[in-house]
Amino acid sequence: MSSAPALKRGIRFRDLTLFYVAGLLSIRWSATAAAAGPGSLIVWLAALFCFFIPLAASVMELSSRYPDEGGLYVWTQRAFGDGSGFLAAWTYWMSNLPYFPGVLYYGAASMLFALGSHARALSASPLYFILFACSALALITLLNIRGVDAGKWLNNVSAFGGILPLCLLIVLAALSWSRFGSATHFTATTMSLHWSVKNAIFWSTIFFAFVGVEAGSFMGDEIENPRRVIPLAILAGGTIATIGYIGGTTALLVALPGNAVAGPEGIVTGLQTLTSRLGLAWLLPIAALLVTVNALAGASAYLSSTSRLPFVAGIDNYLPPIFGAVHPRYRTPWVSIGVYGVAGMLVALLSQAGTSVRGAYDVLVSMTVLITFLPFIFIFAAMIRLQREPAGPEVRRVPGGKPVAILLGILGLLSTLITIGLSAIPSDDEPNKPLALLKVLGGTFVMVAAGIGMYLVGRHKGRKARLAHEQARADGAMMHLAKGPVTGHDFSRAEEAPTKDPGL
Repeated sequence: MSSAPALKRGIRFRDLTLFYVAGLLSIRWSATAAAAGPGSLIVWLAALFCFFIPLAASVMELSSRYPDEGGLYVWTQRAFGDGSGFLAAWTYWMSNLPYFPGVLYYGAASMLFALGSHARALSASPLYFILFACSALALITLLNIRGVDAGKWLNNVSAFGGILPLCLLIVLAALSWSRFGSATHFTATTMSLHWSVKNAIFWSTIFFAFVGVEAGSFMGDEIENPRRVIPLAILAGGTIATIGYIGGTTALLVALPGNAVAGPEGIVTGLQTLTSRLGLAWLLPIAALLVTVNALAGASAYLSSTSRLPFVAGIDNYLPPIFGAVHPRYRTPWVSIGVYGVAGMLVALLSQAGTSVRGAYDVLVSMTVLITFLPFIFIFAAMIRLQREPAGPEVRRVPGGKPVAILLGILGLLSTLITIGLSAIPSDDEPNKPLALLKVLGGTFVMVAAGIGMYLVGRHKGRKARLAHEQARADGAMMHLAKGPVTGHDFSRAEEAPTKDPGL
């Protein structure tokens, strides 16, 4: 790799903050939360304190300790060895494959509102949703291969696709509340939590909404001064996302009762109700277009960051070495990015098989949540395990030091395990629950087993390569010993020749 071009450090504080906003603030989760009623506001707070804060603290400290390209891969490898590091990276890498079509389905549904009433006939067309998802992934992949500047430009612009619609939604909801009152009553009774299968699934997806702060550290070698920039960007981006989620959920509940907000078009339905009620229907196409841009932001953020995981695995020879290639002109891991984009398109095609658009969307969400939370077990466990290693003065520690770090790691680990269990439960709206459960669990099993198999194959090939390298070095040493140090004469033949005393 010494002759390969270096990765470009082109990501600054502003870029990384907007990257976190693009990855964290997927406004579809506000619609998911609102569909569960006002009690969802309590769940947002639970997710904030039990998962997001422990995760943000863990990423801040681990990325400060080891600010290398690969993030999660490097931390887990250092804490538990190569096998665990590869499996953590593999599960995270694979988890985003169903995430891409899932979030892009949401964007496709929103785009129909921007195109007008005549386009609504496509809302039940699988072909439309597949074409939208694949075209968007192709664009995102090409821009990220083109370079860090092109990729971050898309992330930066797309981040406002989450901020602006939520700001508009909150302002419209405030105006509607002042003039017409709220469609939902916020009382102690309505905000209390009740156990049900539907609510259990909802809780897991709300915790999932706060996933994303770990992704920026995957690009450690492409961030300027990562030890300083990553913690500050997490704080800024996380604050914007938290306000957006809670404010957006409240605004939707002001616009509509919870049972009227559901499916991939949920937040645009709320915007449609508010704009019609206030006589501002002309705003709807603009808002719907921004929601579509927000979906592109989520897909772009995760493709650009997560594609760095197979890149570092390729450098370590646990994936084919071609994955570790850097483009000589654009200085990006172009093979890793390209393969990842194509794989996302294939998952979009497979997920639609044998189900409706709504059914495919629900399966994609459930599979994404379950698989995505597997590597967080490694993150929180690494946070606990690596407290045994000393931290230099340049490392930003969690306030309170080792005891607080361990406590946060345990809290995050417990939240992760509970969320994994809840995410496997099929939704009430799923007509074929056994098939949905089989898709989620079967898909998860296949992905994990493939990762283990890939690691074993890579380790075997790596061992053979190391043995061949060591044998070549040994052969070279023997040949060196068999040669004269100056003239290069073959001493094996010189021993057979008669010895001549130079003194005679």
